[in-house]
Amino acid sequence: MIWLVIGVLLWSAVHLSPSAAPGLRAAAARAAGEYPWKGGFAVLVLASVAAMAAGWRAHEPAPVYAPPAGAAVAAAAMFAALFLFAASALGSNVKRFVRHPQLTGFAIWAGAHLLANGDDRSLVLFGGLGAWALVQMPLMNRRDGAWRRPERIPARAELAPLGAALAAFGVLFAGHGWFSGAPLA
Repeated sequence: MIWLVIGVLLWSAVHLSPSAAPGLRAAAARAAGEYPWKGGFAVLVLASVAAMAAGWRAHEPAPVYAPPAGAAVAAAAMFAALFLFAASALGSNVKRFVRHPQLTGFAIWAGAHLLANGDDRSLVLFGGLGAWALVQMPLMNRRDGAWRRPERIPARAELAPLGAALAAFGVLFAGHGWFSGAPLA
């Protein structure tokens, strides 16, 4: 489980640093150069994902609590998370109502998994990453200042994130057992 904890902590530290200490990020980028700094950031993120994956696979889960929700609730939350994630990258009116759709989707993803799983490794992984997303949002708000809501765009723009979310949901549902070791069906 130690690699799972290390991965979650490394992910959180790397992602929190630019918003928690923007001066440190700027100084590091000046000292190393912008592209080497971004490369180092990417290497640390990949290392955190590798540590989480290794820790997840190596640890035999032990029950901690009875999961309060069934598959249907978790699936609905997952679709909402994927829609928000897609809306953050594609044109969408969601950005007019949710300042951080990607992080909100990430937090919902973590919550969906905590509702469906009650074991120790799920608590560490999804609880840790969900906590990171919830802490990240106010730090980014503080760093970025007042929110300027985007202008309304045509309603048909919602079709792109909806389609992306449907496609991602299908792929993740079908491949969940392969990449997580926990098949859904």
